[in-house]
Amino acid sequence: MALSRIANTLIILIATVIILVYGKSLMIPFILALLVWFLTKEARSALRKIPLVASKFPVWLQSLLAGGLIFSILGGIVRIVTRNIQTLSKSWQTYEGNIEQMITQVTDRFDLDLESILNDFLGNFEFSPFFRDMLSSLTDVFGNAFIIVLYALFLTLEETGFSKKLKAMYPAKDTYDEIIEIIEKIDQSIGAYLSIKSLVSLLTGFLSFIALWAIGIEAPVFWAFLIFLLNYIPTIGSLIATAFPALFALLQFGEFTPCLLVLVIVGAIQIIVGNIIEPRLMGDSLNISALVVLLALSFWGALWGVAGMLMSVPITVIIIIVFAEFPSTRPVAILLSDSGNVGQEEALPAEQEIIPTPDPEVAEEDPQPESPDT
Repeated sequence: MALSRIANTLIILIATVIILVYGKSLMIPFILALLVWFLTKEARSALRKIPLVASKFPVWLQSLLAGGLIFSILGGIVRIVTRNIQTLSKSWQTYEGNIEQMITQVTDRFDLDLESILNDFLGNFEFSPFFRDMLSSLTDVFGNAFIIVLYALFLTLEETGFSKKLKAMYPAKDTYDEIIEIIEKIDQSIGAYLSIKSLVSLLTGFLSFIALWAIGIEAPVFWAFLIFLLNYIPTIGSLIATAFPALFALLQFGEFTPCLLVLVIVGAIQIIVGNIIEPRLMGDSLNISALVVLLALSFWGALWGVAGMLMSVPITVIIIIVFAEFPSTRPVAILLSDSGNVGQEEALPAEQEIIPTPDPEVAEEDPQPESPDT
């Protein structure tokens, strides 16, 4: 039985990986639509706090308003970022002159052939094709926007009749109530994580935009958007998000002072938001091991490229939340977590506390207390 169970598990894992690899073009838009659907539900819950919306607008219209708001914001950001990338790509000739000037200064001061070292390290790397490829990637994502919207729309429509299907699947009331409780808990946990993480990433990107704009970095919206995306990756994403604009400042100005300013200010924003604000808002929602973060980053990056790297941590957190709700998969969730705490265990009521009973043989051997002398 144990061997057959292990064999079945391996077969399922291999089949899952094959589906993820060959179904990449279908799975990535669906996963993005699923994340957008969760964010839409959170936005709909926020809209319901407005008395007029809660009383006058039906649920489907609330979902439509929330989804339209989210997609409008994302669409506007993508257009602005696209223009910024085009601006950077056109201005690259100026930056090439700054690089040559810096290489000359370093070579003269330290008597070091920096140009040969950079050529050996980077090869024939050019930034203009790099920006064009990045623009192409964003264009592909924006081109899949219709499919993502379609998936999110059908997920919203499926939500209305999902409870009826569950009743048909689980006619017994106790089983149905238990399944509904588990689904609602998973839904709330995932929605809370995605909404809080998105707000924290948005705050980090906005503060970084102000800092980069004040320093004079070209295309600050693009770098702020990059910081917003990379902030979904704990620790590693923050380091990369700080290093990229700092290196660009070095290329743009040809001086070390702007680079140091970006490192200090943007790094301070990352530390304050990531180590002070985010833990207070997030609580135990991001209960994931640092080693698991690195492995997830490598695994999803190998499967789906840059899109997989950006979605790696949200997907892994969702897996931990879902696995923690079922006894058979709970050990996996504990293994993937950071602290091993994947949910509060139900405490035994005080009146039902189990008191160990004495061993009868030991009780018979205990001597009876002697009566006092009269």
